[in-house]
Amino acid sequence: MSTKKLFGIVTAALLAGSLFAADVVLNPEHPDRYVVVKGDTLWDISSMFLRDPWLWPEIWYVNPQVANPHLIYPGDILTLVYVDGKPQLRMSRGYPTVNMSPQIREESLDKAIPTIPIDSIKQFLTRAIVVGENELDSAPYVLQSADEHVVTGAGDRVYVRGIEGDTEPLFDIYEPGPAYIDPDTDEVLGYQALYVGNGPVQQFGDPATLLLTETTREVRVGDRLLPMRRTGSVTHFQPHAAPPGTEGRIISVIDGVTEIGQYNVVAINRGTREGMETGHVLKIYQAGKVVSDEISGKRNDKVKLPDEEAGILMVFSAFEKVSLGLVMEAHRAIHINDIVRTP
Repeated sequence: MSTKKLFGIVTAALLAGSLFAADVVLNPEHPDRYVVVKGDTLWDISSMFLRDPWLWPEIWYVNPQVANPHLIYPGDILTLVYVDGKPQLRMSRGYPTVNMSPQIREESLDKAIPTIPIDSIKQFLTRAIVVGENELDSAPYVLQSADEHVVTGAGDRVYVRGIEGDTEPLFDIYEPGPAYIDPDTDEVLGYQALYVGNGPVQQFGDPATLLLTETTREVRVGDRLLPMRRTGSVTHFQPHAAPPGTEGRIISVIDGVTEIGQYNVVAINRGTREGMETGHVLKIYQAGKVVSDEISGKRNDKVKLPDEEAGILMVFSAFEKVSLGLVMEAHRAIHINDIVRTP
């Protein structure tokens, strides 16, 4: 994505945010000045200044005299000031000002600090992770390792059946996963497909031979292949609250950990058909248990305990019926079926 296009998108989002300005509460321990360092994320910096870091656009001053004022780089200096009694964050570049002849200059986007920890979601940004019911059933599959390895990974070769013709030279490999099922309606929302790796076809035929050039986990017999389809990797998001009244549930956690914590990737039962989009922020609530009231004297008196706030997630990829989100904050243990709501 070009710098000009990205500037237009972010500026539009900032202007839209000002039209629906929310009450901004500063972090009681906020600094008055901060120098950005390598390894920072926009979310982390926002948390230093604000109670609700996704409200960053509400106090961010876009300085038109600074190149790429919507992006922040290591060395930049952020200063909290007050204008008409309202907080405002201003940025100055962390290098001396010099006079230069007028010309178009661009700074590298990949050097700007990311919004969230990109390493936690890198493998999900350019590869499909939610597929249709029969999408993998008819896809080519790994028949066997071509070499005698206990664990098959990058640098190894595998035999593959089902590749027709010789027009697709590069493939991604996926481990078929379980169905995503809506816990409230029992609707099948899609099927999980965990990215395993990729590689080029060395020799076409039946079976074909594929060289594994990248793997994120062991390649196993039965893993499925899809033609490699790359899109530009997104590293900069515009966090903003999901629409009022949005509510859903966590239906899966990638890699199946028993307790969900910070920087785990989860799936929720809301997608683009419900208005979800990249950057939406949702609060996570630990669903209240239903308990018996033994004191009231009423027979079978059941009481649902209050839902307890447990954390915050940001949607980074939205499919038709399912969205993937990264848990940005976890105040208590988070579980499958916990609730997500508009903050």
